[in-house]
Amino acid sequence: MDRYGMCGKILAKEGQRDALLEILMEASQTPMKGCEIYIVCKSPTEADAIWVMEVWQTEADNEASFKLDSIKALITRARPFMAGGTESIRMVPMGGKGLAPA
Repeated sequence: MDRYGMCGKILAKEGQRDALLEILMEASQTPMKGCEIYIVCKSPTEADAIWVMEVWQTEADNEASFKLDSIKALITRARPFMAGGTESIRMVPMGGKGLAPA
């Protein structure tokens, strides 16, 4: 079975990127079954943009993470800082530095 990967862009409300970054960094430290990589990045070209790169053992593991009380609470805290729509790209991670081969 292939791993599941995603690279997603989240737009913060103007001036709220740092607050949203803090919550996403907290999410990166939250235990989630099957999560191998969760990297939070700020955009160097868009003042209110954040990118999150994720690698999961399975897509089902990613979907199950949204049912965790800890993740639901973080999403609730993050929503007031979000400007709305997000953009995402699905991937099939195969391995590389920091990630064992599939």
